[in-house]
Amino acid sequence: MEPIIKVDQLVKKYNGFTAVNGISFSVMPGEIFGLLGPNGAGKSTTLEIIETLRKKTAGKVWVKGFDLDKNPQAIKKIIGVQLQSSGYYPGLNLTELLHMFNGLYNKQRDPMELLGLVNLQEKAKSKFKELSGGQQQRFSLATTLINDPEIIFLDEPTTGLDPQARRNLWALIRQIRQQGVTIILTTHYMDEAEQLADRVAIIDEGNIIAIDTPHALIDQLVAGGFERTMEMKKANLEDVFIQLTGKALRED
Repeated sequence: MEPIIKVDQLVKKYNGFTAVNGISFSVMPGEIFGLLGPNGAGKSTTLEIIETLRKKTAGKVWVKGFDLDKNPQAIKKIIGVQLQSSGYYPGLNLTELLHMFNGLYNKQRDPMELLGLVNLQEKAKSKFKELSGGQQQRFSLATTLINDPEIIFLDEPTTGLDPQARRNLWALIRQIRQQGVTIILTTHYMDEAEQLADRVAIIDEGNIIAIDTPHALIDQLVAGGFERTMEMKKANLEDVFIQLTGKALRED
């Protein structure tokens, strides 16, 4: 099977500063691939280059066989990018926003169908700013699905959400992957990457320093003699919170 995304020796420099330093990796079709690293490591820059939103300094990128240098428009047609909250017109309700995005993508997706996919039918006439944090993130995911993308990019999708809303969004991301969509995500939550990602690349100072499945990376650390200072229990405080506040999808 051929990779759906292939990055080869990618470089991005800003006025002499190297944000991305010759990184290479591939993503397979249907995979959830996590790009992890501290702030300023080069994660978002890498995603923005693949998304055709930022120019690279050097290297090559292919998305489903399309060369980023030669055919960026073809790439745009097969990807979905999660917008930040500033990307939505404040005067429009959710249905109107989805109609607007239909026009931008030249699509005719039913807004209620899209809202149903993210459990927001009852908020169809609400404005984006009236939604809770979890609802806003779910609506943002709905907008990435309008053009029936083969790949979606999620940049820290659960930042600021409470544990219930965060796990609800995890379930939604898994549902989207089950439809055959490839998902690339960045996150600062390592438990999130461990739960969702098939493989992760850890990037620091513009370099990929490790790439493998989460379990393989953990096994490598343990094999090197690492031991936790505190014994791990079968559950954690977040599990307690979820159990006490309800496990089913609720308004978040």
